[in-house]
Amino acid sequence: MPFCFIHRITLLFLILCCSFAKAQYAPKPADIETDFLYKIVEKLASPDFEGRLPGSAGYNMAANYTAGLFKKYKLKPLGDSYFQYFNVEHNEIKAPLKFEKINQAGENKVYKPGKDFVCRGFTGQGVHTSEVVFCGYGISLPKFGYDDYAGMDVKNKVVMIFKENPSWKFKVEWPSAIPRYKVSVASQNGAFGVVFINTPKGARTTQPIGSIATGSVNTHNGATTSIHVSNEVANDILEPGKYTVAELQQMIDSLQKPFSFNTGTKVYTEIHTVYTKEKPTMNVVGMIEGNDPVLKDEYVIIGAHLDHIGKQGDLLYFPGANDNASGAAAVLHIARLFSEKRKQIKRSVLFILFSNEEQGMIGSWFYINNPLVPPEKTVAMLNLDCIGHGDSIQLGNGESAPVLWQMARGIDKKTFNLTIESTWAGGGADASPFFDKNIPALYFVSTNSYTHLHLPSDIPATLNKELHSKITYLAFATAWEIAIGNYQKEKVIR
Repeated sequence: MPFCFIHRITLLFLILCCSFAKAQYAPKPADIETDFLYKIVEKLASPDFEGRLPGSAGYNMAANYTAGLFKKYKLKPLGDSYFQYFNVEHNEIKAPLKFEKINQAGENKVYKPGKDFVCRGFTGQGVHTSEVVFCGYGISLPKFGYDDYAGMDVKNKVVMIFKENPSWKFKVEWPSAIPRYKVSVASQNGAFGVVFINTPKGARTTQPIGSIATGSVNTHNGATTSIHVSNEVANDILEPGKYTVAELQQMIDSLQKPFSFNTGTKVYTEIHTVYTKEKPTMNVVGMIEGNDPVLKDEYVIIGAHLDHIGKQGDLLYFPGANDNASGAAAVLHIARLFSEKRKQIKRSVLFILFSNEEQGMIGSWFYINNPLVPPEKTVAMLNLDCIGHGDSIQLGNGESAPVLWQMARGIDKKTFNLTIESTWAGGGADASPFFDKNIPALYFVSTNSYTHLHLPSDIPATLNKELHSKITYLAFATAWEIAIGNYQKEKVIR
């Protein structure tokens, strides 16, 4: 009898020890597999996915691939599938894609897509040979005494304008700098097309940058072509007048007056598009349920946008390795780790790969306006965007969620000590809609991250693998603390 009693006590002690050991799990940097992350980035950034433009076959392939991993990790779909559908504008830019300088004496000078020029994402289509007219910042405010188009005949011509707005203050607020707005102004003045250039002073690069951003302008100028050229190409076009882009910006900014003129150069433009006002796309959503009888009805969301800016013609696509295959890969890795430790979490964890961030956070706004779990029960949101290139870590929105920010920084200080002091309020990227609904959010991003942003050179080989792994760990460890109940929802500061 004493032996049986002792045996039972020993068995109970061993069971308690095992339970205690399980409860003591804590994330470790070694939990993150660098090669696993990199392989997912390589997959998402491959030509097979065509730059992951929402509404395209390439994006749908990426969504199916990631949903397959959610299923593999036994995440629960919230509905009939892992997809939350909505409609978006879509513009397919088809081959052939041409932009050439007309040479009087011989063959045209052919510019190369990607290197010399790219189309704006919502370019119209057209085939035309047109004179180029330089029209400064492309702003027309005649009632207030500033008009880059004043006295200029741009009908059936191509206007060359700065993509950005002036840096000096005007008597009224400058109109939108969104290229789609500037295209509409050019179109109203009769232009066939627009050639955008970066301001040498102020812009992060002189290379042509791909983009599908539309801002609040939702009118498609289907008959007006719009491209973005390198400053080298712009100077080549301006050569007959002997001005450079830098000189023109300096002149306009110093005088704070328009300086528009006919360049004397003609260009050949050929762009073919298929525009669709509404085309289906989807967020990819999966959940791991918590185990606490009370806290399982509270949620932490870990998200990243899956989309990028697509392809143009047959020869140009934008891989989007850092932006944002890096963030999507991190979410998938974190989902796998949570799946392996699912019995130890108290709160439920939602994993979301958003569509159409590049056009204005449309996927995350759609989710927050059509939530799959109650926003009032959502304790925190962690957003990962552009986390694979650079040299340190920034945690955005810390001023709006200081307790969450301090918790994440505390985890970092015990491991890598890579987070910088600087932060901000108001959200940022896909964290913004959650901030708007009073959900504490952090925006994980690497510093000096935008060297290859929206360029064909945003390829996996440019990533800082070690930093990518460290940010993934920091996001995982932060999410873990929230999921096991070590963070209480704080009031969002505005």
